[in-house]
Amino acid sequence: LMDDTVPPRDRTRPGTRSLLAQLGRGACMGAADVVPGVSGGTLALLLGIYDRLLAAISGGSHALGRFARGDVHGGLRRLRKVDWWFLIPLLVGLVTTVVLLAGVIEGALIDHPEPMAGLFLGLVVASVVVTRREVAWSPQRLGGAALVGIAVFAGLGYQGAPITDPSAPVLLASGAVAVCAMVLPGISGSFLLLMLGMYSAVIGMVDERLVGDAVVFGVGAIIGLACFSSLLAGLLERRRNDVLAVMVGLMVGSLRVLWPWPHGVGVVSRHEGEAVGGAGLGWPDATGGLVAPTALAVAAVSVVLVVDRLARHRN
Repeated sequence: LMDDTVPPRDRTRPGTRSLLAQLGRGACMGAADVVPGVSGGTLALLLGIYDRLLAAISGGSHALGRFARGDVHGGLRRLRKVDWWFLIPLLVGLVTTVVLLAGVIEGALIDHPEPMAGLFLGLVVASVVVTRREVAWSPQRLGGAALVGIAVFAGLGYQGAPITDPSAPVLLASGAVAVCAMVLPGISGSFLLLMLGMYSAVIGMVDERLVGDAVVFGVGAIIGLACFSSLLAGLLERRRNDVLAVMVGLMVGSLRVLWPWPHGVGVVSRHEGEAVGGAGLGWPDATGGLVAPTALAVAAVSVVLVVDRLARHRN
């Protein structure tokens, strides 16, 4: 049982220095999760806390499952086994950083869409490179990844403008999908929100303190972890290479929504209320429009590959 793997001594109350260090780790993961292409799971690997994080998530999801079946006593027993001294400071640091960075990123998306699209494009390209290394490729897996990539690329050509006023079910589903990706190394939850046309809406929700929408999104995240964490863990354990191959195809196909020209990342103007789609393919009108997105894309690839190299060295 994953929730029993943490030694009892690690569940005792840590000192002030340890709590501050854990807040810092959460801040690093929050900064990664808010940017498409950088996975909080990769940062957890780099920081040496990935196994404990999965154990805490697994314990919490098992507790929710007990509560859903009406087993209150069993759910409480499971909750007592969760390493809360590890998890709560991590979540506080993560959420605080997401809130602080949301406004900065939203403003940059609106004021500088093409450079930001170049930055995100580089981050996702690097994530593809990182994730493909984890796959034992065979002709079947390569063909499956190619089919997924082509289907997603073609399908996104019909994508409309990003969602400007998401309904509660859409927020609920987005939270469930995004949070599951956030705990997987190499897979970015923010990237999936971009693909769903929800990235700008979620960033705006956080920046503008839309508490009701945030609660619905958070409930979706909790439901997603409760329902899919064990399923994802089982699939990765039994069919890891097949799952990762499909994810590589998904990321490659979805690069269409990050192509900087002419639309860049799909955004919604706060001043004009204008929604701009992110599935257009073009080329900059002048050479000057090529430099900034390309430079940021190259820098993003370099940063993610360095982080991945450090994580591998740490492991």
